[in-house]
Amino acid sequence: MVAPLAQNDLPALLESLLFVSAQPALLSKLAQALEVDEADVEAALEELAVNHDANRRGLRVQRKRDRVQLITAPAAAPYVERYLGLDLSSKLSTAALEALAVVAYRQPLTRTEIEAVRGVNCDGVLRTLMARELVEPVGRLEQAGRPYLYGTTFQFLQYFGLESLDALPPLPEGQVTGKILEQISEEAK
Repeated sequence: MVAPLAQNDLPALLESLLFVSAQPALLSKLAQALEVDEADVEAALEELAVNHDANRRGLRVQRKRDRVQLITAPAAAPYVERYLGLDLSSKLSTAALEALAVVAYRQPLTRTEIEAVRGVNCDGVLRTLMARELVEPVGRLEQAGRPYLYGTTFQFLQYFGLESLDALPPLPEGQVTGKILEQISEEAK
């Protein structure tokens, strides 16, 4: 039997559930597990995120639409990489950064729409971004041929040290999209 839940316990309980989740958790599933409304989960997640940021904790709350997970703080990345023996410093090409920026800022969109923005074929670049798990198919466009729609992944957020897509800076007018992701990437490292 689960004891009744006090509202001020919700952030700590959410943190525990997120800690043991192998994958990003659905907000609805968290609400169901805690027997509360999704609005309560939203408020508690915000409190948890503010607490982690304000107290310079080693973890951050990362959201993408209706999913959420705990990640290591971007400032800890070089230490985590060294501890785990990882080399995540391999950089993306300019073409890959440009295509990724187009997807990040305009998602969801088709390969043809990405190519229209960039002005060149992006089959190879898109394959690379999917292989690195930075971009994924998120649906299909309801038109002839039903082309895939692409969007960014949680790995995209982690790669650039972002807590959510809302953390993407606004594009300055006339800015080449790949350059802004290059800047974000440098700041995250």
